[in-house]
Amino acid sequence: MKYTKREKALILLADGTIFYGKSIGRKGTAFGEVCFNTGTTGYQEIFTDPSYFGQLMVTTNAHIGNYGTLTEEIESDSVKISGLICKNFSFNYSRVAADNALENFFEKHNVLAISDVDTRALVSYIRDNGAMNAVISTEVDNIQALKEQLAKVPDMNGLELASKVSTKEPYFYGDEKAKYKIAALDIGIKTNILRNLAKRDTYIKVFPYNATFEDMSAWNPDGYFLSNGPGDPEPLVEAQAVAKEIIKRDLPLFGICLGHQVIALANGISTYKMHHGHRGINHPVKNLITGKGEITSQNHGFAINREETERHPDIEITHVHLNDHTVAGIKMKSKNCFSVQYHPEASPGPHDSSYLFDQFIENIARN
Repeated sequence: MKYTKREKALILLADGTIFYGKSIGRKGTAFGEVCFNTGTTGYQEIFTDPSYFGQLMVTTNAHIGNYGTLTEEIESDSVKISGLICKNFSFNYSRVAADNALENFFEKHNVLAISDVDTRALVSYIRDNGAMNAVISTEVDNIQALKEQLAKVPDMNGLELASKVSTKEPYFYGDEKAKYKIAALDIGIKTNILRNLAKRDTYIKVFPYNATFEDMSAWNPDGYFLSNGPGDPEPLVEAQAVAKEIIKRDLPLFGICLGHQVIALANGISTYKMHHGHRGINHPVKNLITGKGEITSQNHGFAINREETERHPDIEITHVHLNDHTVAGIKMKSKNCFSVQYHPEASPGPHDSSYLFDQFIENIARN
């Protein structure tokens, strides 16, 4: 542990509300949309999930950092959150398998984090007032200047962020001798998605967010995958065009989270920004096809319009979120296409929904 002086820090919300805490490590200022995750474990995976790009993460679990970090458990090449807000930050860790302290991990990735915050009060405030832009800073005496800077931060509604996290060049994952080839559109893909696909005897070529259908189909894949990712799905017109072409040709297609929203938009179903979103590893979902319940890992601030989905003649709702009855999964009646609004690859989270990867492979095999 580095015994450095803990600087006073604050969280300033867009509506002017202020919460106070103490800095962890470096001084500075970070902007983003403030949101919360209710997971009790898996903080490293959360921090490196591209879907969280541009967000200030509030962790509801009281202790963060107590089991350190492990290189194998990162979900991308860097920390993607804008900053961390927590209650108790553990500078020491006790996990035998860990290869670093979270403090060092943040220092390496230049992440601003603050602790000693009344996170219960902050989360309650977000639940009541909705997710909004915010700033965390050690510049506690410059509140007016922070307000002026915060006012210039773009709202998440209408914000395209996939280009910020997508690969710049195509790359391969898995065994090139695998039975099936999958073309994956990276609009914020997590590593554990690739792991889950690869262990089901597939070889994946990952394409940048702005790849065309012609780019992807030139590889002659057996199936197509649209990944999770950050930001508003509506500006992703290129990804929607890809989805439309895949659907038109009735090729096997599977979408997760942002990819699910893109598929809905490709079918003329609108999306909307949620009040405070779903982020955690204990969200209850009902599979309407099997009648079974699933505990799921979720991370999204947008959802698809349920009324429009119910009216669509070629779309069937397959999964619903049991807390608020939002659409959690759909499939097309006449096409080889389905998607879900949650993370079957988990990491972190339960494995109740991993069968969806098997379903995708079965769809490919039947094609």
